Amino acid sequence: MHFAFSEDQLAITEAARDMLVDTCEGADLRKLLDSGEAMDAARWQTITEMGLVAMLAPEEAGGLGLGLVDLIGIAEAAGYVALPEPLVEQAGIAIPLLASLADNRGWLERAVGGEIVAIGHPANPFVANADSAGALLLDHDGQVHLVEREAVTLTRQESFDPFRRLFRVDWTPSAATLVTDSWGDTAERGALLAAAQLIGLGQRAINMAVDYAKDRTQFGKPIGTYQAVKHLCASAQVKVEFARPVVHAAAAEFATGGLPAQARLAHAKIAAGEAADLATRSAVQVHGAMGMTWEIDLHFHLKRAHALNYAWGTNGRHMETVIERIRTLPTGADMTFAAEVA
Repeated sequence: MHFAFSEDQLAITEAARDMLVDTCEGADLRKLLDSGEAMDAARWQTITEMGLVAMLAPEEAGGLGLGLVDLIGIAEAAGYVALPEPLVEQAGIAIPLLASLADNRGWLERAVGGEIVAIGHPANPFVANADSAGALLLDHDGQVHLVEREAVTLTRQESFDPFRRLFRVDWTPSAATLVTDSWGDTAERGALLAAAQLIGLGQRAINMAVDYAKDRTQFGKPIGTYQAVKHLCASAQVKVEFARPVVHAAAAEFATGGLPAQARLAHAKIAAGEAADLATRSAVQVHGAMGMTWEIDLHFHLKRAHALNYAWGTNGRHMETVIERIRTLPTGADMTFAAEVA
C-alpha cells in the first residue's frame, strides 16, 4: 500500500501554508484583536480567491470537487497559524453539508463565494462565528434547519480562545427552515478537521519553543543546550509525530464509513488533542516566566488547542468509540486498516 499524499495535494497544501504564514503572524493576530473585528476581510478574500473554501464543493457549484483527505494538510496549516477565519469549518463541514441537501436555498453557491455559514451542531454547546455568518445550519430534535442570520438572536458567550467567537442562538424552527432530517457525517468531519488543526497547533508551539531556546541565554549559553530543555521539546515532538499519521490515516479511511473508520477517527482526535496539549504546555515551560505572559504569541496557540480539544466530542466520548471497536470487531496485525476490517 502506497500511503502518501500526491504531488498535487502537497503543492496546494504548501501554497496555502505559505500564504497563511505570511498573512497570519502574531502581529496580525494582535492587530485583529485590538480592532474588535471577527475576521480579517483581506485575508478571507485571499483564502476565497485561492479556491480553498471551495475545495470540497462539487464542480457544478463552482468548486474543485476534491475529497476530505485533500483538505487535511490545509487544516493543519490553519492550526499552525491559529487562523481566526473559519476556513476549515466552511470548506470541510458547512459546504459538504450544503452540497448534500436536496434544496440548499442557494446557499451552496454563496458559501463557495465566501459568504459564511455557521454550524450549530448538537455536539457543541455554542455556535462559533455566528456573528460573521449570513446563514446558520441549526439543530432541532436531530433535524437540520437552514436559517438566515436576520431570523436569529445571538448572545455572546465567554470563550477561552479570543478568536473563537461563541454564541447562544435563539430562533424559532419551522417547516420552512427544515432542510434535512439528519446531520449525516457532520460530527465526524468536525472531529477529524479539529484533530488536523491540533497537529498544526502542536507543531507551531514546538517550533516557538525551539526558536526561543536557541536565543535565550542563561549562565552564558543558550538554554537549548541544557538536557532538560531538550527533553521537553523532544518529548513533545515525538508525541506530535506519532499523532500526525493517525490523523492522516483517519482522513484516508473516512469514506469507508462504519465503526472501524469511526474508531480510527476517534483515535485521531484523542491522539492529536493529547499531542497539542503536551506541546503547548511544554512550550510555555521552555519560555519560563515569559511563557506566562500574554505578550508571548504562544498563548494564541495554547488557547486554540484547549478549545479544539473539547470541540466535536470529548475524549471520553471518543474513547467509547475506540473501546466499542475493540470489543466488537476483530483486532490484530491483519486488521490495522478500516478497509481490511470491512
